[in-house]
Amino acid sequence: MNFTRWSARLPGTQRRAAARTDHMVTPDRRSEGSVPAARTERLTDQPPPPPAPAVDELPVREVLDRVPALVALVHGPEHRLAHINDAYTTAFGVRPSGAPAAEALPELKELGLLPLLDQVLRSGKPRTLKSRKGPDGRSYTFTCTPIAKGGDGDDGVLVFATDVTDHAEAAERLRASERRQRETAVTLQRSLLPQELEEPDDLRIAATYQPGGTEAAVGGDWYDVITLGGGRTALVIGDVMGRGVRAAAVMGQLRTAVRAYARLDLPPHEVLQLLDGLATEIDANQIATCAYAVHDPNEGRLVYASAGHLPILVRDESGTVLRADEPTGPPLGTGGWMHSSGSIPLGPGSTAVLYTDGLVERRDEDLDEGIASLERALAGATGTPQVVCDRLVRSAGVTADHDDDVAVLVLQHPARTGPDRELFRNAALELLGGVEAAPRARAFASGVLTSWRFPSDLHDLGVLAASELVANSLQHGTPPMRLRLRRTDRRLIVEVTDGDDHLPRRRRAEPGDESGRGIAIVATIASNWGSRRTPGGGKAVWCEFVLPKESE
Repeated sequence: MNFTRWSARLPGTQRRAAARTDHMVTPDRRSEGSVPAARTERLTDQPPPPPAPAVDELPVREVLDRVPALVALVHGPEHRLAHINDAYTTAFGVRPSGAPAAEALPELKELGLLPLLDQVLRSGKPRTLKSRKGPDGRSYTFTCTPIAKGGDGDDGVLVFATDVTDHAEAAERLRASERRQRETAVTLQRSLLPQELEEPDDLRIAATYQPGGTEAAVGGDWYDVITLGGGRTALVIGDVMGRGVRAAAVMGQLRTAVRAYARLDLPPHEVLQLLDGLATEIDANQIATCAYAVHDPNEGRLVYASAGHLPILVRDESGTVLRADEPTGPPLGTGGWMHSSGSIPLGPGSTAVLYTDGLVERRDEDLDEGIASLERALAGATGTPQVVCDRLVRSAGVTADHDDDVAVLVLQHPARTGPDRELFRNAALELLGGVEAAPRARAFASGVLTSWRFPSDLHDLGVLAASELVANSLQHGTPPMRLRLRRTDRRLIVEVTDGDDHLPRRRRAEPGDESGRGIAIVATIASNWGSRRTPGGGKAVWCEFVLPKESE
């Protein structure tokens, strides 16, 4: 083959590289390793070296041999080897000329370049394959350029391989560092989420958290379930804006604060008001969304407040899905906003879903469309809370490589029937005041607890607790007053409400005091006790007793 009949269209950068190879040291260059001035003077009488030929005057073979990159030239449909330069020979060894590339250049076959050669030869357009590791363990970027033969005959392809090992190793080190950072953030995120959900008596709850895919940094999504006592349960879901360890750390602080504020048994909007101020103190540049809801089985409603979070969805017993759109305030950390509470029915047989934006938000879809899709999925999702949770995640198309974190909290208020229904009972008595109120309350409590077939010791403790709470309300409260007894499969709850919003506190009574011992007695005999202000004004004071196993 006459190699000089080929015309190689080298890219400009490659031609400049070949030109620099021809002129490694120019006569006037003064760099490290050049001849000192004294020696230069002694050599001025010698004839100057012949000028280096221009790159355009060199034969193509010599140009390719001087290029530091790996070069191979093939021709014809079988890509028969026409020439390889010295750098290619050094990297992969001597290769037989004239043989097809599949035999002569097995390294290209191993790297999957032969189909690319076919494509370049067919289209007449150059193609590039970036950062592929060769058999020698080094990484190369391959550029395949079409070559037109001077006369009739087979065209060819010039394979130009640049060693990018250093770049590839640096990129891999960067990816490894990012993976370690992400693993740290995921570990922190999961450690800050509840390891086990609390299990309220009246609700069945399941939750799931799925971090974003490997290319996405972990966000600050969280959820929580907090039993408040007296049969009430707080449910929380939130999302800290931003990603990485910082977002997870802020999330952990907010979740801890929510649990502390929840123990105060405040209305949902007051909890968010406190969180708003705390979020500003944690980081003035960090904002978060949050929805806080409280379920009271006596009311059959979910009372909630939202700080810029997505609406809670509730499917009732008939399958109708309701959206808790209002009221919604701005995200936490913005300050200057008075939050308010709303409510949505959550009776027996209902299912509620709290979620973060990763479940419904897509780049190519409006957010309302995503929420509407979730509503349709919830309308047809039945089964246990965990089954519903898994179905909603699947219906939203969330996979392991999802580009955002997803947190979902599903709660159900079961519709109990048969023997199970007998374990959940309520009884209430309106107290009109006067001297006969206390005896009536004791008689009512005794009769109810007897009908519920409690053992005698628990019966007596329940009657004593009801008597002390009623006496405290009669002395310090105002009408209207009510005594409520409630049993679940796990505990007995005694609650007294009145119209005064002053909350009682436990104190030590002096020996000469004639009063002040009621709350202390209740706290001593009960498993737990507490008080809260009621929405319409007034307060509720409650205590609870854990049922012995034989009476469950």
